[in-house]
Amino acid sequence: MGRTLLQKVWDLHTVRRLPTGQTQLFIGLHLIHEVTTPQAFDMLRQRGVGVAFPERTYATVDHIVPTLDQTRPFADELAEQMMAALERNCREFGIRFSDLNTDRQGIVHVIGPELGLTQPGMTIACGDSHTSTHGAFGAVAFGIGTSQVRDVLASQCLAIEPLKVRRISVSGALGPGVYAKDVILEIIARLGVRGGVGFAYEYGGAAVERMTMEERMTMCNMSIEGGARIGYVNPDETTFAYLADRPFAPAGHAFEGAKAWWRSMASDPDAAYDDVVELDGAAIEPRVTWGINPGQSVGVSERIPDPASAAADAGAIGEALDFMGFTAGAPISGTRVDVAFVGSCTNSRLSDLREAARIVRGHRVASHVRALVVPGSKDVRRAAEAEGLHEIFREAGFEWRGAGCSMCLAMNPDRLNGREVCASSSNRNFKGRQGSPTGRTLLMSPAMVAAAAVSGEVTDVRTLL
Repeated sequence: MGRTLLQKVWDLHTVRRLPTGQTQLFIGLHLIHEVTTPQAFDMLRQRGVGVAFPERTYATVDHIVPTLDQTRPFADELAEQMMAALERNCREFGIRFSDLNTDRQGIVHVIGPELGLTQPGMTIACGDSHTSTHGAFGAVAFGIGTSQVRDVLASQCLAIEPLKVRRISVSGALGPGVYAKDVILEIIARLGVRGGVGFAYEYGGAAVERMTMEERMTMCNMSIEGGARIGYVNPDETTFAYLADRPFAPAGHAFEGAKAWWRSMASDPDAAYDDVVELDGAAIEPRVTWGINPGQSVGVSERIPDPASAAADAGAIGEALDFMGFTAGAPISGTRVDVAFVGSCTNSRLSDLREAARIVRGHRVASHVRALVVPGSKDVRRAAEAEGLHEIFREAGFEWRGAGCSMCLAMNPDRLNGREVCASSSNRNFKGRQGSPTGRTLLMSPAMVAAAAVSGEVTDVRTLL
């Protein structure tokens, strides 16, 4: 019987089986940033331990950086302390660092792929839950906590529980105005925010095979929102074409050899799965979250659920409605928004900005809406400006910002105020996620965010295409 990609990569990186039932797994690439590393490096110093494989470690700064004024020292004292700590730690331990003074700075899950650091068949860890993004390349990638960051720095290994594999096949073709963000929101709505606990999600099917690498990254990015530790897509010609000529990817004859090996890492045709889920891509419409977790979403033509008619989760629906101030049974379309945010490690790549710009071209942001676009990296920003996308956004009334995590999690000046409602292309709509304890987040695709910005309310983007 054949094996899945997860099994192949897992076995290749297994150092030993631990008495606990966990696997001691070698980590091929360790990505770090400013938030989850200060304590980890301090723990190394306390134990007199160095970084085992600094050449397998790569740092950037993203969570706390201001996207408007990046003058040092930062106005936020804690942010400045985190920045200074990362700079000091990278110098001391000899770690490569894409800081604000380089052309390679950006969100960790954006720059890893665009630099070619992320490659098929790798194990990748980072102190950030959305590390699953890198699974789009056929890597086994997952988020870890601060103590595990310490462990990987010290040993390049990690103790981790084995996972089952669920194959999620999306057949057919997506309709106009429907994107990878809508597909993953549909999956999470169907399977639940805890449906993937104990699983890795393997995404496939005709709709996924047609996706670009940037779309696949969006899918894998939000695997964690469905409870899965890992999400991945088998590497194929689309993967190889993306990686060609990237700074850290193999070059020349080495690239051809790498392609053959990468291809061999894909799941075998006769691989067995612990579960299989089938979706019809043609039946998916643009989706919008209405609640307080990413599983609480509906199609843009649908209505907000009523807890009275819910067979399950009535309490969770009621809690969400109370917090959001929404009415059960009301259409999601027409919901007023105050802020529109295009960005985050989920949807801040060049293709995301192109789609949003396509919608806003020739329109103006509604007078009551504050709108901003935050590229995921300096490279994305340069490429977007070379195409004139920044001019389209500015003419429409959007703010054009520097690279960073921005309003996704508000560990920086980009935040909601009071009870504002934000149409956001980010990945989480938890209470307080965007900086205000009472702020409300509606997750949707960048194109849907753009449609909401110019309409002033949740709008079916297909009416603007």
